[in-house]
Amino acid sequence: MSLRLRIAAVAGLAVAVTVIAVTAIVYFATRSELRGEVDRSLQATAAGLVRQPPQGEGRGRDRGPGGRPPERPPRDVPHAPPAAFGGAAGFVQRVAPDGAVFRPPGESSSIPVDPGARAVASSGSGLLYADVTVQGHHLRVLTMGAGSRGAIQVARPLDEVDRELDRVLLILIVVGSGGIALAAALGAVVARTALGPIGRFTRRTEALSKRLDLSQRMEVAGGDELGRLARSFNATLEALEHSLESQRQLVADASHELRTPISSLRANIQTLEHAGQLSEVDREALRADIIEELDELTALVGDVVELARGAAPDEALDDVRLDHLVTALVERARRRVGERADLRLRVEPTLVRGEPERIARAVSNLLDNALKWSPPGGLVEVDLADATLTVRDHGPGFDAAELPRVFERFFRSSEARGRPGSGLGLAIVRQAAEAHGGSAEAANAPDGGASLLVRFGPALAPPEAAPEPADEPSPDPVVS
Repeated sequence: MSLRLRIAAVAGLAVAVTVIAVTAIVYFATRSELRGEVDRSLQATAAGLVRQPPQGEGRGRDRGPGGRPPERPPRDVPHAPPAAFGGAAGFVQRVAPDGAVFRPPGESSSIPVDPGARAVASSGSGLLYADVTVQGHHLRVLTMGAGSRGAIQVARPLDEVDRELDRVLLILIVVGSGGIALAAALGAVVARTALGPIGRFTRRTEALSKRLDLSQRMEVAGGDELGRLARSFNATLEALEHSLESQRQLVADASHELRTPISSLRANIQTLEHAGQLSEVDREALRADIIEELDELTALVGDVVELARGAAPDEALDDVRLDHLVTALVERARRRVGERADLRLRVEPTLVRGEPERIARAVSNLLDNALKWSPPGGLVEVDLADATLTVRDHGPGFDAAELPRVFERFFRSSEARGRPGSGLGLAIVRQAAEAHGGSAEAANAPDGGASLLVRFGPALAPPEAAPEPADEPSPDPVVS
């Protein structure tokens, strides 16, 4: 069932329930009012008869209702036959305390006396209403206690009331059915009108999906729910377009960067075919060059794979003692560089939430970048405070024009193009920081050198109150 049909059906059902409820209320209110008038008339008649003194009554004497002599119509004047059970004037009979029934003289019919009426007659007090059917006539009967005389029963046919109720019910059914049909039609029109913009939105999205043109956008009109949906869809298209463009650019840049080491490897391998014509020194240099190119190629592939992960974390997060992790990596770097650089470390206890291996990779890239640009025996300062890691070297610093592009993929400054590396190290740093809800910034120190500030998200509770996490990095991460 389509959404349009469901909306029309729900609207029609709601109106149908309302119409049925209103019809029932009107019918029973009318019935209560009509029968209330009959009950009040019966009670007034019965009360008047109870107050009257006893009169002669019998079971076959020619007397009318209440023991009154019947009026005789004039001669030669046609008259209608008497109404059953007195018609609107009613029918009267008395029930003695012993249960005997005294009806007006001349009446051949009588009202059956049920146990309730006998109880009222026996006690001589009380009031009892009942519906009975006698000789095919629907009667409303009131039994009222008359003291020592027993009880007076007054009856009135309900044929006229029943006919009126049947007419009202017929009118209500016809009007209600018409209202339900009209409501269903209007529900269909409303559903079609309300879902028209959604239909256009759906056709537009289907057209965009078929063409796979992410540069197209939905038309946004108004600030209603559909407008919000269109803006949200446009934001999704924009993010998808940006992601796809970034992937294409990464593949293109990686392909370009891979050409150099692959071409160099190919040339060296072709040279090895003539190894017999080379000296021992040349052969050793050639093998060393091949190993170096392979290492560079491995590092480049690892960096590309790391960047392809994107900024969203894809591993289970853990509590990371950033101060422990930074200390371990700085000690490892000290052992690696020996006296070629002086690393000074200042840390304060810091706990963050993230992926230990990814954070370790970013910190290692920061240290490697600082060591690469530090002069021999130069100072590298590592400072961790307020959940911000600052790594500063005393090298040449960044060119002011190139500073905004420091964290771009495959970006290499003019001074770095003659040095090993792929230009992906700082891009990996920024991506890791953003994956943890942090940021990465680059600046030149006032007294010379470059300064890199990285945050891996907000600091958690004080580490002293937190459980000891596993924050030591496992194997040496691949850096560029």
